[in-house]
Amino acid sequence: MKTHSSKSSGRGFTLVELLVAMAITTVIILVLVGVTSVAIDTWKRSRSEVRAASQGKSMVDSMARDLEAMVVRTGNSYQWLHAETPSTMPGADSQGKIKEASTNALDLEFFTSVTDRYDGGIGTSDDQGGDISGVSYKLVYEDPLTSSASDYGTFALHRILVDPDDTYKDLLGKTDLHSAFQPYDSGSKSTESFICENVYQFTVTFLVEISRTSGATTTKLTVPVTMGDKFINSLQVNGDKIVSAGSVNGATTDEINAGRIVGAQLSLTVLTDFGLEQLRVRSFATDADRAKFFAKNSFEYSKMINLPGK
Repeated sequence: MKTHSSKSSGRGFTLVELLVAMAITTVIILVLVGVTSVAIDTWKRSRSEVRAASQGKSMVDSMARDLEAMVVRTGNSYQWLHAETPSTMPGADSQGKIKEASTNALDLEFFTSVTDRYDGGIGTSDDQGGDISGVSYKLVYEDPLTSSASDYGTFALHRILVDPDDTYKDLLGKTDLHSAFQPYDSGSKSTESFICENVYQFTVTFLVEISRTSGATTTKLTVPVTMGDKFINSLQVNGDKIVSAGSVNGATTDEINAGRIVGAQLSLTVLTDFGLEQLRVRSFATDADRAKFFAKNSFEYSKMINLPGK
């Protein structure tokens, strides 16, 4: 009997085939990593833009509520509103940790009647019955966690709300509201008053109604008075009159000081996270370059409101 034996033989991969397969796999992985990286960067930037837009709208609405409830009492010489451009813009003294300082900021202090004037809210045990609070808005450059201009600094907007009891004792009936606010303003670089980050510009334009007489005719005009280094750097409401630092938009200082504030336009420019990172490493050769950068990496929100006071 003849027995047949079968021998199975298998052919393995050669070294060249393995190298080719590894090269193809590497290319595919690199392509996938690249696509994933682009997708993640796009998602981060989109999320940053949405967050910046949301912050800008929320802050403008918050300031509008405070100003719409502004309190001014005439027939006295006390100060009811103080608006002043800081001598040093936020970011300008940050020791090189950011390349471009804010181009417009404002220290704003006034009296208001808002629903959050007590920490616990109206009708709670904290409510002592007062209805007027002092409020301050201020833009600084700092790390919100450490209250210093560190490597993680940002343009931070602060809102200081003084409860009615302290407002009555320390702020009402003062001829210099800014000085009276100083003990409370020392908390402007604390996490308690921090409300919004990446606010690059904080601008307020007051609408002042003036009277202009020509012969026997008196005309009422509304003049926009923008606070800032290139405009008017200080404006106060002292009882029956406005005290401003100069003329603007064709209106003389005397006309503005004899007028009354009938409205205000609030404007915030909020940077995206990517935009803030870029400001830490770059500066701009021209104003056109700066404008192009901010058009791409920031959101601006404005709101016009009517004011009940002078």
